[in-house]
Amino acid sequence: MAAIAFTNAQFHTTGMTEPFLGRSINRLEDARFVQGRGRYVADLAAPNALHGVVVRSPHAHARLRGIDVDAARRMPGVAAVLTGSDLASDRIGPLPCAVTQIPMTTALAVPPCYALARDVVRHVGEPVVFVVAESVESARDAAEAVIVDYEPLAPVVSITDAVTPGAPSIWPEAKNNIAFQFNRGEIGPVEAAIGSAAHVVECELVNNRVVAAPLETRGAFGEFDAASGRLHLTASAAGAHAIRDLLADSVFRIPREALRVSIPDVGGGFGMKNVLYPEWVLVLWAARRLGCPVQWIGDRNEDFVASVHGRDSIIRARLALDRDGRFLALDTQVLANLGAYVSTVAPVVPTMAMASAMGGVYDIPLIAFQAQGVFTNTTPVDAYRGAGKPEANYLIERLIDIAAAQLGMEALALRRKNIVSRFPYASAMGLTVEQGSFAHAIDHAVAAAEGFKARQKSSRAKGRLRGLGYACFLETARGQPNEVAELGFGEDGLIDLKVGTHSNGQGHETTYAQIAADTLGLPLDRFRFRQGDTDDLDSGGGHGGARSMHQGGTALLMAAEGLIENARRLAARLLQTGVDAVSYEAGLLRVAATGQEISVDEVARVSYQLASDDVAPGLAHRATHLCDRYTFPNGCHVAEVEIDPATGEVKLERYVIFDDYGRLLDPRLTLGQVHGGVVQGIGQALFEHALYDETGQILSGSLMDYALPRADDVPSFEGSLTSDFPSQANRLGVKGSGQAGAIAAPATIMNAVMNALTPLGVTHLDMPATPSRIWHAIEAARLR
Repeated sequence: MAAIAFTNAQFHTTGMTEPFLGRSINRLEDARFVQGRGRYVADLAAPNALHGVVVRSPHAHARLRGIDVDAARRMPGVAAVLTGSDLASDRIGPLPCAVTQIPMTTALAVPPCYALARDVVRHVGEPVVFVVAESVESARDAAEAVIVDYEPLAPVVSITDAVTPGAPSIWPEAKNNIAFQFNRGEIGPVEAAIGSAAHVVECELVNNRVVAAPLETRGAFGEFDAASGRLHLTASAAGAHAIRDLLADSVFRIPREALRVSIPDVGGGFGMKNVLYPEWVLVLWAARRLGCPVQWIGDRNEDFVASVHGRDSIIRARLALDRDGRFLALDTQVLANLGAYVSTVAPVVPTMAMASAMGGVYDIPLIAFQAQGVFTNTTPVDAYRGAGKPEANYLIERLIDIAAAQLGMEALALRRKNIVSRFPYASAMGLTVEQGSFAHAIDHAVAAAEGFKARQKSSRAKGRLRGLGYACFLETARGQPNEVAELGFGEDGLIDLKVGTHSNGQGHETTYAQIAADTLGLPLDRFRFRQGDTDDLDSGGGHGGARSMHQGGTALLMAAEGLIENARRLAARLLQTGVDAVSYEAGLLRVAATGQEISVDEVARVSYQLASDDVAPGLAHRATHLCDRYTFPNGCHVAEVEIDPATGEVKLERYVIFDDYGRLLDPRLTLGQVHGGVVQGIGQALFEHALYDETGQILSGSLMDYALPRADDVPSFEGSLTSDFPSQANRLGVKGSGQAGAIAAPATIMNAVMNALTPLGVTHLDMPATPSRIWHAIEAARLR
């Protein structure tokens, strides 16, 4: 089986003449990044910009009895001190949920979420007052002078407490604090299968709440042009068009063309920057009121309390097996924490997204899935790398190990017995999986674990516990369906490449150029990448769901082909022949019968001089890729951990990856995406937890308290990527790679941890597997 090995991949520079796709080149954007020439929101403020600071609630739940801003307004340099009543008087609408059309079993409750709180605050960090001044320092001083009279109310913090009868009510429209219920699959046949099964295994698992913690905190810059009446938002975000549409349609209630959204370089997002935030509203609103640009740059503490969190769910499941260990049915019930409000795409995560991946790579004939969204007095929860797929995969992969232990079976044998082996495969959740390398990945994983017993013996000699864990994964990658791309020559001769997706660091500037360069047969340095501006493209799906190459790459390929057709049409007129007689190759248009030829550069120059209905200036062509199909990245990961039973400390000794992402456009960039996802999965499994106390105060609200994985926590990754199974869902043959590592890693590592601890009598442990949790679990097992 052809594969790209991590240890011997050959990387090339852009000076080669062979095709760019399929080989690794130096990232085009890296030169400016490492030289400090990136352009982030904080770099873009106008000289006359005012600066905003948000006064946030210190309470998780409280009634606003009064706000005194008089002293703050009188302070030097202060331009405005704005409250929820000002927002109401200007008729600024609440932040909408973008996904209200999900086929819920019960109605989706979406209470109003205003950019500044009205009457009641419902989580620590909720915006209450917006102070605008000539400098950040002046705004901060004035913010300190704002006096808010809070009447504390009883908060409800945990998911289980929120749904307990008699719990404090957060929203009157959400009975028992439940925002929705979503069912998929028929429970009747599943119950019947469970009732007659030879074996039934039950479990309850927690997906711990995490903070995205991108290198660049959130920030925004608002402008208003009085002459045109146009607003302009520049933000550290991940999807310009979705943000424009939500702001224009629901918040400001203006025509979409009256609002421009542009996104410069973005220093990481991982899903949390796909969201519409109160601060985006505040800078635009303040700029329009004051007639001056307004900038807001969040600090790290604000990112912890006011940027959406990820995961946070409790899953209860039952798996039915026959006497031979074949899976018969799976019943899954999910309680998903929404936090205090229904964030932009939050309802999708524990419903459509999670359900789509339920069952993983295994043939489970019957699945019943139920999810309930729960309100709590905590920061809202929304999409985070993988968004529902990691939760689904964690469940099935942990459940298989639990089943194997309870039934006295070997976990790998149980996986092999039940893995999908015939394609196309129609899942119980309604998706058709086209193909995959499921069994091959397990074979590679088993080979990678060779010699484990000897390594385990060596660890024991040092007084350490060594564990081996496996986990397969299946992702349903698509994100927002459809995408737009445009390609055209600028008057300076460079080719503008515009795509409706947005890079948060994935390397789009490189890979999109590789696609265009190969299609047009031109050097990489001919292309100028443009993204994240609603004035460049009128639509686009942005980042999210591992969709950029699947959706955007295909749209770009179509745009490049359209540009070639435009060039052929104009060349035919210039060379006085029929279009069918003109061929294109590597920047030259030729007429074989006469030997005539003309360069595409010359044709592009002429296109600016000759008006034509069928050929746009610059030969520009815009293409729309209409596609709602999923790709199915998959693989098998292996982890080995070593645990010190005296302290509970975990050392991740090995991590091995065998994955299928279809055609590899740039192997090194693909590996980078996978490695990044794996590290975030390692973080969730071993370190990260956004933890609240009973009053709703976040206990891990800074990098002093919230543990992110460091370089010395991560081993050198091993393994390979296969390219033997190109996707049939797009012309490039690619499968999304951006989220997969975060889907596979948590279960892989927790299976390894439990493999090490089971001999001591430890039967259950939730993420994160911190030294404290492990030590206490070992001590509890000793006392039993």
